[in-house]
Amino acid sequence: MTKRTSAKYKIDRRMGENIWGRPKSPVNKREYGPGQHGQRRKAKLSDFGTQLRAKQKLKGYYGDLTEKQFRRIYAEAERVKGDTGENLVGLLERRLDAVVYRAKFVPTIFAARQFVNHGHVTVNGKRVNIGSYRVKEGDVVAVRDKSKQLALVLEAVGLAERDVPDYIEADHSKMTATFVRTPALGDVPYAVQMEPNLVVEYYAKN
Repeated sequence: MTKRTSAKYKIDRRMGENIWGRPKSPVNKREYGPGQHGQRRKAKLSDFGTQLRAKQKLKGYYGDLTEKQFRRIYAEAERVKGDTGENLVGLLERRLDAVVYRAKFVPTIFAARQFVNHGHVTVNGKRVNIGSYRVKEGDVVAVRDKSKQLALVLEAVGLAERDVPDYIEADHSKMTATFVRTPALGDVPYAVQMEPNLVVEYYAKN
């Protein structure tokens, strides 16, 4: 099992939730956490614990971003006018790896980052290999011609477990996706409840 795959399942187990809604998630069989103490009865979380968990869940969902990366995105969300929690989700959904995942070009967010890093994707016709690249409204993300027949891509397009959200227009015959608009929290098809308001509270106190 690759490091990325094991990380993906570890996050699910740690959170006790199937955060990507994947049918193979171990949480579907075992709801307790990983490790020898995973089956102990869960203590009620404090306010801090609840906020920390909300942050770890959101951070983990986008490919287990580093704390430095996530804090930087949060700081930007805070600077922009409007609701900080909504802004945070909007900025996360504008990451190129997130758009590639949402467009169903790859099966997981971890695969999306690798796919972008390996140079399989263009934005408005130019090759971009940085997962954190920020897509703008109207940008066209495409899979490069030589990558369209990769098994990973063909598997993802056929996945029935998730749909492309309406803020992305995907054409799987051409393997292109247009980022139509920055979504609000309610538009994002999370498999579990995300609570960016608790993330805001966490950073406000820490």
